[in-house]
Amino acid sequence: MKKIYNLDRIFNPRSVAVVGASRQEGSVGYGILKNLVAGSTFPAKHLTPFPGKIYAVNPNASEILGIKCYPSLKDISDKIDLAIIAVPAKIVPTVVKDCVDKKVGGLIIISAGFAEVKEGRALQEDVVRILKGTEIPMIGPNCLGVIRPSAKLNASFAPSMPLKGNVAFVSQSGALVDSIIDWAIEDHYGFSIVISYGNKAIIDSADLLDWLKNDVSSKAIALYIESISNGQKFMKIAKSVSKIKPIVALKGGVTSEGTKAASSHTGALSTDSRLYEAAFKQCGIIQTDSIEDLLDIAEALANQPPCKENGIAIITNGGGAGVLCADKCEQLGIKLSELSERAIKILEASGKMHPAYSRRNPLDIVGDALPERYEIAIRTLIQEPDIYGIIVIQTLQTMTNPIEDAKIVINIHKNNPDKPIICVYMGGKYSKESRYLLEQNGIPDYNDLTKAARAMHALIKRGQLLKNRLA
Repeated sequence: MKKIYNLDRIFNPRSVAVVGASRQEGSVGYGILKNLVAGSTFPAKHLTPFPGKIYAVNPNASEILGIKCYPSLKDISDKIDLAIIAVPAKIVPTVVKDCVDKKVGGLIIISAGFAEVKEGRALQEDVVRILKGTEIPMIGPNCLGVIRPSAKLNASFAPSMPLKGNVAFVSQSGALVDSIIDWAIEDHYGFSIVISYGNKAIIDSADLLDWLKNDVSSKAIALYIESISNGQKFMKIAKSVSKIKPIVALKGGVTSEGTKAASSHTGALSTDSRLYEAAFKQCGIIQTDSIEDLLDIAEALANQPPCKENGIAIITNGGGAGVLCADKCEQLGIKLSELSERAIKILEASGKMHPAYSRRNPLDIVGDALPERYEIAIRTLIQEPDIYGIIVIQTLQTMTNPIEDAKIVINIHKNNPDKPIICVYMGGKYSKESRYLLEQNGIPDYNDLTKAARAMHALIKRGQLLKNRLA
């Protein structure tokens, strides 16, 4: 099995050098340096300059963005933790030799033109040969780079820095990362770290999983993968990691056309998707079939406890929404627990229930439900021994109070942290503020019944996995 590298100086650097820093606005070398020096440019409130030392390497410039330029890495007297390489592919081996001589802590090769194209394979082999026998880890080539919001590190040419969160996103595709960051900023979705690893010439997904295992800021790992180079290594590490924190994966290249596309994209050699499905299952990885599901489920697993048994409740102020959610739960194999006589007596005695409330699961508390009705319903059902998780649905009526309803959910969950709560605050404009409030307090809200059911299903699977491993 290949050795595991120390990636700390890549992900927590104190000094960064950009080799190929450029004065030309719109170029990759300019974008990377600007992200480090000035922080991300959009939106303005996310301006987060890197607090460590920054060096620019460009033999044809004296300074860029106020940073002194050096002809080469060898001309920098200080120690370099991380070197980011953004030069034409044919020059990369020479720069890598300089990195070895300089004894840099780690490399990110942004440059494309390597194993993803036939004529670049020899160049990639040269880079690997130069680094062989050293302790220097290298991410790439042909990647977007690394973004670590907690370290104020945007070592990439992505246009912005996402919010700080607790989901680690590891992607073999760089362009996919760009689009996801744009969506994440709009949707207030945070990441602990975002890693684009491209052609994985040296550092692969297994190495990254191994580092993330001990990263306290990453509570769940979302993985987009096109191929695995060393299956034995991946499975061994993934099994170890999934015992500690959940891994969610999306496999690209599951069809014949997708496999061809993956080969030309990152030089990936995809194999039968059924082998990956079996391997993921054996490793305790939850597999999804879309980017949206990948991130939705990762959010739930990062912020909510596992569902200890398969038995949940649905609470709704809209009967139709409850029916649809129950349908989706049954399709996924999620069991709806029967309401006990004790629970019904508590609900009846509260004096808060509408005469027409359902008295069964899904618990329909009727459209005119005010916050106190939601409170007695959630508080009662979460204390039931046969209910291990709750999906709370809110449809918008004239009397609905989304903010107060959200505060109730947050407070009850704080006092009952061992049972997951997933929310579906349906609507748009009038629910937006309450959805943000929920998510800021670790309560996932999906605005979609199917997504909520899938998230709860993942929490049940996570609970079963942990239970089986402890048995």
